[in-house]
Amino acid sequence: MKRRTYLKGSAGAAAAFTLAGCLGGGGGGSETITIGSDIPYRPFEWETTEGELTGFDVDIAEAVFGEELGYEHEFQKTSFDGIIPSLNNGNFRVIMSAMTITEERAEKIDFSDPYFTAYQTVVVLKNGDIGAKEDLKGKTVGVQKGTTGAAAADALKEEFGGDMTIQRYDQINGAFDALINNQVVAVINDNTVNAEFVNQSGDVKFLEGEGAAAEAGKEAPPYLTLTVEEYGIGFRKDDDDLREEVNGALATIKDNGTYDEIYSKYFSG
Repeated sequence: MKRRTYLKGSAGAAAAFTLAGCLGGGGGGSETITIGSDIPYRPFEWETTEGELTGFDVDIAEAVFGEELGYEHEFQKTSFDGIIPSLNNGNFRVIMSAMTITEERAEKIDFSDPYFTAYQTVVVLKNGDIGAKEDLKGKTVGVQKGTTGAAAADALKEEFGGDMTIQRYDQINGAFDALINNQVVAVINDNTVNAEFVNQSGDVKFLEGEGAAAEAGKEAPPYLTLTVEEYGIGFRKDDDDLREEVNGALATIKDNGTYDEIYSKYFSG
């Protein structure tokens, strides 16, 4: 079985979980870890035109589960809006899906140590009339359901006294398409995913301005940041042995340079 496998069918997913559910705490071997992930979410996980699953999370999973822990692993495409209930229902073993660690989520699942820092950001049309955060008041913005981008939009709407409309999409590509088609005036989403969209389209740009990163004393990106967030790998509450193994593997790949090699493959700076 190839380690970088992408489960597309429910029957295959169920079979893979039967194997994963037998996993003990340690030792690697022939068992399979099934990973729930919202696909596509470029540059973290997406399918190439040749049908291969790739991305930052995919390579980190190979380094952690494959190279360090010796487990076979498979990705299972899962809606982000329902990914935590799916984990707890036993549909897969862990979550790797650019998931921000939040107090609300930590009440339902456990997280690994953080492995990525992200910011919620805003992209707008270059030829549009949105030049500052305040210009979003009274307008409609797009987000992906169940994400911290949606939560950041909710907070912004509250800041505006309710004077902003939020359109929620099943996948982030729906929000991006809505922006291009003038159905929303902005998209609020993770900075790295927004950056992929900006780089691929000549019609959009980041909304500028200082924000949460500067306020937190971070090395702020050159655009508006609504939040500062940390990503983690998600586990069921009773899976402490695997979580501890993964934390050890994450520490190893950060110490030996593997993490930096993977990071530089997908992100600049």
